[in-house]
Amino acid sequence: MTTQNTAPNPEVSPLTPTFGVIIIGDEILSGKRADKHLPKVIELLGERGLSLAWAEYHGDAPERITAALERAFASADVVFSCGGIGATPDDHTRQCAGRALGQALVLHPEAKRLIQERMQDTAKEQGLAYEPERDDNIHRLNMGVFPQAARIIRNPYNKIPGFSCDGPGGGTVHFVPGFPVMAWPMIASVLDTHYSAHFRRHAHVEKSVIVFGSMEATLTPLMQAIETRHPLVKVFSLPSVDHPQWGRHIELGVKGAPELVDAAYADLRAGLAPFGLTFGPELVRHI
Repeated sequence: MTTQNTAPNPEVSPLTPTFGVIIIGDEILSGKRADKHLPKVIELLGERGLSLAWAEYHGDAPERITAALERAFASADVVFSCGGIGATPDDHTRQCAGRALGQALVLHPEAKRLIQERMQDTAKEQGLAYEPERDDNIHRLNMGVFPQAARIIRNPYNKIPGFSCDGPGGGTVHFVPGFPVMAWPMIASVLDTHYSAHFRRHAHVEKSVIVFGSMEATLTPLMQAIETRHPLVKVFSLPSVDHPQWGRHIELGVKGAPELVDAAYADLRAGLAPFGLTFGPELVRHI
């Protein structure tokens, strides 16, 4: 398992969900395919004033997937699970979701209708008769076999749905395919349909300055002092050794609610003055 974490945002309301993502597939961990889901989920959340708190990567091992889903369902988090919901032998996510919830898998009636619509569309496109009792068409219905209490997520690309489930601990997991062309519109739709009350577009501002000739360790006491004086503002430091424009430098700044950032940034700049450093441009981002 590979996990990436980001620090919690103290300005977010306690009612705002914590968002996580689970990315599943041997092809990601083997390097056969580069993961594109993590940066896209961050982007989709960021466009809505939300942020990602954690991410996990897992291969196609059922016991690991089940354990990851048990943790997600036991949490109070909103989690997107990408991959492994097809009907081939290496797709285990639907079955693991059922085990994690202790629920039987059943063919969801609305999923069945949508999958049959897709099969009819495909037959028509190919100039063939639709044969619902053909073995391969019956097998395709397995893509609509979900845990008993699942709700479907519509797929605008090819109608084959994903699904959502609530866990006993308050966590909700939204399951989407591994294909970005399907997964990303489905994640966007889930956010817009179920979590719009938490959107905070342009609710935060970052103000920073490019600093030359210093090390993070030297600036750490100043950063700690700024966070102590301004507890609702987060101080950040992003070092770079080979930036194409600025070369070796540190981007040092603060981020938070607009009405709080200016004072914290003024303190930061005042605190930098005694170091006798060289500065590059100042940057302002609305997030």
